[in-house]
Amino acid sequence: MSEEVESKIENWVPPTPEVPEYWEIPDFDSLIDSISTNGIKIPQKSYLKEGSFPIVDQGQGLIGGFTDDESKVLRNSGEVVVFGDHTRCFKLINFDFAPGADGVKILKPGNNLDCRFIYYALTALKLPNRGYSRHYSFLRKSKIPLPPLNEQKRIVEKIEELFSEIDKGVESLKTAREQLNLYRQAILKHAFEGKLTADWREGFQISPDSWGIVRVKDVAVVGTGATPKRGQKKYYENGTHPWITSGALNSEFVTEHSELITDAALKETNCKLYKPGTILVAMYGEGKTRGKSAVLKIEAATNQACAAITIKSENVLRDYLWSYFKYNYENIRLQSSGGVQPNLNLTHIKNIRVPLPSLAEQRVIVEEVDRQISKVKKTQMEIDLSLLRLNKLRQSILKKAFSGKLVAQDPNDEPASVLLDRIQTEKEKNSKKKKGKAA
Repeated sequence: MSEEVESKIENWVPPTPEVPEYWEIPDFDSLIDSISTNGIKIPQKSYLKEGSFPIVDQGQGLIGGFTDDESKVLRNSGEVVVFGDHTRCFKLINFDFAPGADGVKILKPGNNLDCRFIYYALTALKLPNRGYSRHYSFLRKSKIPLPPLNEQKRIVEKIEELFSEIDKGVESLKTAREQLNLYRQAILKHAFEGKLTADWREGFQISPDSWGIVRVKDVAVVGTGATPKRGQKKYYENGTHPWITSGALNSEFVTEHSELITDAALKETNCKLYKPGTILVAMYGEGKTRGKSAVLKIEAATNQACAAITIKSENVLRDYLWSYFKYNYENIRLQSSGGVQPNLNLTHIKNIRVPLPSLAEQRVIVEEVDRQISKVKKTQMEIDLSLLRLNKLRQSILKKAFSGKLVAQDPNDEPASVLLDRIQTEKEKNSKKKKGKAA
């Protein structure tokens, strides 16, 4: 992050919301208290997969893990909002829970406020993004739109009614996307079982038993790369050769490099330049990366986490073999060995068995797989666009809600100014009680 951008973020001034005249715009601290978590926060390494009490942390999921330690549990706190200081994630919590250790802020709106209203108001804020740095100071600078209490309840009711419809749409789209993934795998399965080209073979009177079995090493040269020593500037400074890691294989085609390395790196380490068209397979990597495959679109070297496969046989098409790697992704992952993070190695890759029809049938398989999967990709793109539109609709609803344009106003509602006076009076009383106890 540049110094200019960092300076703008540090000097961020929250925008003043545009609201109806009878609303108030108090600051964050006027409405919300923070509940102390001293002595009860649970570090992530202590999370259980199952347990008596849920742990709520700053991650995207509602529940991060579990604990059996009852002394760490917040009880009878009513509805609260959990804020992720690093992630800027808000969660509305209405059950007993233990707080996660890192970056968790527990926010308690005053008794004269609708907690769900405050939750939605907070999610509508546009806080600066400092990456994994802390953001609570920006939250405390923010202004919160405050309508009358009855209007808060009407706004929440309308938001949840509309969000419920959006959630149904999102669920339907995600289900459709999962079905498309299954259909995609079915296409590849049929391709390598011979079902996709059954009619084609029948037309040429070719027996399905004509397919052979080969190992990858029989039809291709399998190599890898290396990571030049980081302390050696001569391997990286003014580099001109693209160098990639297994993380690049989460896309189908590798068109960009992670870094550039020098001629010295190629001469003095196990790095080697691979030509465009080389199949790359991730032998290890984070999450689902291991087993992923992609095709190089640029000349590049790789690190040791990638297997580079160059076709050497005239009896196999590159795209046929690549399709088989994509089809066999889960089985390839199962061949991994090792401890905490199982890995593949070159021997695993070289010995993968591949069903091999004639070149003519391989061409038909590649064309048909490409045709059908292109349709799947198009539909998946339409689903992703629809999900994006629904998310924008959600943001639009929140914007209307907190500018007084979502529900009708009732002139008989108690004015927000009276509500704010009552909230401040309550906070002053609570503050005096705390000081009295401390004395």
